[in-house]
Parts: sequence; structure tokens; C-alpha cells
Amino acid sequence: MAMNSTGDRTPATPPDLVEAGALFHSLSDTTRLAIVRRLAQGEARVADLVNQLELAQSTVSGHVACLRDCGLVEGRPEGRQVFYSLARPELLDLLAAAETLLSATGSAVALCPNYGAGHRSGTGEVHDE
Repeated sequence: MAMNSTGDRTPATPPDLVEAGALFHSLSDTTRLAIVRRLAQGEARVADLVNQLELAQSTVSGHVACLRDCGLVEGRPEGRQVFYSLARPELLDLLAAAETLLSATGSAVALCPNYGAGHRSGTGEVHDE
């Protein structure tokens, strides 16, 4: 067992759960989910994503970089452009499973006081993602 910051013994988190947590964290942002959803339709450049998502180029680039660093998105250079696509087809299965689960739970997830729409962060800010 590992010791936490207060000196209490806590069970160590199995590595597979650490990896699963990182995967779900990489997909926990609505902008990254929108990028993944768009790339599920086929490859796109950052400029295409900027136009479709109506977000700043720096915002989209940062999220694409996150997804790329997590191994979920890959880039194909062509001249001075990079075309991004999903790196793993299994991601489509995960998204389909999530849609099925969301359909089964109805509005419970959206109403969740911790993570649903309108939840408050640790700073007291309301987030309507």
C-alpha cells in the first residue's frame, strides 16, 4: 500500500486504471470530443476544424496536440499542411458505447452535480460545457 499526503495507507491504483483514467481525461473536454467526432467523418486540417468549430486556431491546435500526444489522433503531412485523422478505429467503438450509455441513463449524467452541465469548479465558476 502507498502512503498518501496525510500518512494514511491507501491502496495503490492499478496501472490499467491509471491508463484508463488518462484516456477518459483526454476525452473529458467538449472541444476535444467535438474534434474526435469531426475526425470520425474523415481527416481534417486545423484550419478546417477552426472553421467548423468556430474556435480560435490556438485553442484547436492545443486540443489537437493533446489528442495527438495521447495517441488518439495522428497527422499526415502534405506539403505545408497537416491532415489529422483518428489514430485508432477502436475510438469509434468507445464513442458508440458512450452514446448507448448516455441514451440508457437519460439526463442523469447531464444533471450530475459534479460533472454535468452547469457544474461548479473548485474556483466556484459555473461551467456550461
